[in-house]
Amino acid sequence: MMYISTRGGDERVSSAQAIAQGIAKNGGLFVPEELPEISEAEITELIGMSYPERAAYVLSKFLTDYTEQELLGYAERAYSAERFPGEGGAAPVHTLSDKISVLELFHGPTCAFKDMALQIMPHLLSGALEKTGVKGDAFILTATSGDTGKAALDGYHDVPRVRIMVFYPVYGVSRVQKLQMSTQEGENVMVCPVKGNFDDTQTGVKRIFTDPEANKYLAERGYFFSSANSINWGRLAPQIVYYVSAYCDMIASGRLKLGEQLDVSVPTGNFGDIFAAYIAKRCGLPLGRLVCASNKNRILTDFLATGTYDRNRDFYTTMSPSMDILISSNLERLLWFIAGADATRGFMESLTSGGSYTVPADILADARRDFYGASCNEEQTAECIRSTYEKYGYLIDPHTAVGLYCAETYIGEEKPQNKLLCVSTASPYKFASNVYPALTGKKLDDEFECIDETARLTGVTPPAPLSELRSKTVRFDPDKYSMPEEMLDCVKRFADK
Repeated sequence: MMYISTRGGDERVSSAQAIAQGIAKNGGLFVPEELPEISEAEITELIGMSYPERAAYVLSKFLTDYTEQELLGYAERAYSAERFPGEGGAAPVHTLSDKISVLELFHGPTCAFKDMALQIMPHLLSGALEKTGVKGDAFILTATSGDTGKAALDGYHDVPRVRIMVFYPVYGVSRVQKLQMSTQEGENVMVCPVKGNFDDTQTGVKRIFTDPEANKYLAERGYFFSSANSINWGRLAPQIVYYVSAYCDMIASGRLKLGEQLDVSVPTGNFGDIFAAYIAKRCGLPLGRLVCASNKNRILTDFLATGTYDRNRDFYTTMSPSMDILISSNLERLLWFIAGADATRGFMESLTSGGSYTVPADILADARRDFYGASCNEEQTAECIRSTYEKYGYLIDPHTAVGLYCAETYIGEEKPQNKLLCVSTASPYKFASNVYPALTGKKLDDEFECIDETARLTGVTPPAPLSELRSKTVRFDPDKYSMPEEMLDCVKRFADK
């Protein structure tokens, strides 16, 4: 299978090249030239497999430079019981009600869904470097709104032939997320806070990626740029797996019948997670409507309502910081699928020059056939955390609360017949300073006191990686930040080390 740019042009690369390179030379994102099929017969076969076996099978359809045996080896190491402890495996499905189930993607080493891709992605990159014969080492540059940064650092630390540098907005992540990144071990890692929001950091990273001077500077020192964000297909492809796996598990448990459609609600910021569900659906997985759940930064909700994507608006810092985004990079991939490369290139040029674009009515109608947009404000998020615990005895984080609230909005407005799967993207203990007040109406200043008190109140044990944070040594000063225009200087200093 070959990959091409969302913005057209002649570039055509293999899956290994797409993973090693990260982004197309013209600034577009890599997409598969054609999509494979996932048949009902294959789904039946997958039901009896373990999560690593399912991952190897699904990924072999997209990453054809790798053998299924290679992929199985990667998956068994990435999704081992040591990395994903618990009886339910890497991505268990929890039944919340007759209508709604929850896909728990927070059982990995950093307690967020990003682990599902970023535990296997270092293996994919190492394989790609070997298969392509690329000279030099990968210099991974990543912008994070909180979870990607730590998950990437954990996955790539001390991996041979790799350096990884993470930028995060200094005021846009939780204290726990800051601590997770600033205490990261490894000789090949660097963490840099940036004064600005996530869009400032992501725009800065994209600019460095395509800067000829920056690429020349790294090449002279034996490096080439790569990415761990979902703009890299090697990060996005593993996310397709857990939708397939969840569907199989729901058949196995009797929640679904083979071929029965399943709606999905996904807390959405950069559009990668929900786009993976879209790809699974396009390949034949029986998914129905995809609920694009936004927080107060409702740029995607407005886009799906009006057809206009406009980032010229107020930016809000919310209790669901991984969704505090006004430039949803993976939307570009959806536009390529429904509008083609020429139109997509025009939309992206308009976004860069003027901060907005409007799609024609037929393109919007195509998007709305698959996607339903809804949003949730801060008060509604807190109320959903409280009511979910009171009604079901089930503890959720703010991002999952946004997904559940928007799922309920969708069910109330559209009256769908399908069952619905809500994606739970993070442990509630990553955001205990928001979860505890939502449950009790009381605010505590200390993040770890919130963790302790939430555990005492609910009886739910905090994950060990979070409990152990309080005793870890800070390596990267979270108060020493750079301005967005200084990001390239930070890259050069790390390359010179």
